[in-house]
Amino acid sequence: MLHPLRVIIANRGPDTELLVANPVELSGKGRPRVFYDITHALKALGICIFSAEIGRYSASDREWEIYRFLLEENCKFQLSNMMARNEIVDTVRRTLMGW
Repeated sequence: MLHPLRVIIANRGPDTELLVANPVELSGKGRPRVFYDITHALKALGICIFSAEIGRYSASDREWEIYRFLLEENCKFQLSNMMARNEIVDTVRRTLMGW
């Protein structure tokens, strides 16, 4: 897998949601510190988190850990701006991949 992580920003009505999907190993263990790394990347960008949740889902032959964050608007990042969204996704992905 070239990019095992999936990071997207989606609109859920009036809310903006950051979704991070991380594959679970065959042993059933997820990658440690994912939640910490995501929140650290968002804090570095100055983005506030309204709520967060973690769940596990199975899709075909793969199990995924899904991290969902409801983000709050702020002055630096207007979440309706596509360039700001791309910067958020890129920063979170780079943090998680260790780049």
